[in-house]
Amino acid sequence: MKIYTRGGDRGKTALIGGARRFKDDARVEAYGAVDEAGSFLGLAASWLEQEGQRDLIDLLIQIQQTLWDVGADLAAPSSEKYTFRTSEDAAERIEPLIDQYKEEADAVKRFILRGGTVSASALQVACTVVRRAERRTVSLMQQEEIHQPALRYLNRLSDLLFVLARAVNARAEKKEVEYIHSTEVFRD
Repeated sequence: MKIYTRGGDRGKTALIGGARRFKDDARVEAYGAVDEAGSFLGLAASWLEQEGQRDLIDLLIQIQQTLWDVGADLAAPSSEKYTFRTSEDAAERIEPLIDQYKEEADAVKRFILRGGTVSASALQVACTVVRRAERRTVSLMQQEEIHQPALRYLNRLSDLLFVLARAVNARAEKKEVEYIHSTEVFRD
């Protein structure tokens, strides 16, 4: 396998279908942020492995697989004949997981500071990177057509990662710190 191709030496990369775009193109920014989120999920899984939290590791691996699908969908311009990989119901399949894992932590009414255990902190970083990927995808959507299930998945995924980080802290009996100037923002 050849790692370097020199194809990007002039600041461009290939999309699915072969079209070349500058590396700061909105489409490349969107799938690049998705790739970055997947990397942070790998980091979180490494920490969770040290804690023996197999259920969460398996879930993060599934999410990483789906993020590759999302990234591929974002790398495919609408002008290409391409079969989208992110299923129509990908976001909806996350919702029961959000409901399940949110039960592990105490209810929260105010914003909390991101942190806690190392693995929870890694999940919080992944959450914020997914939110950036979502923003980049929205920017792309304003310029070109996108596969909407990919955007919905990113939106729901950030919620899941927030809940998983809270569950990890709860399992470790690590108290979360509320933002002192927060008003009540979460409702039942």
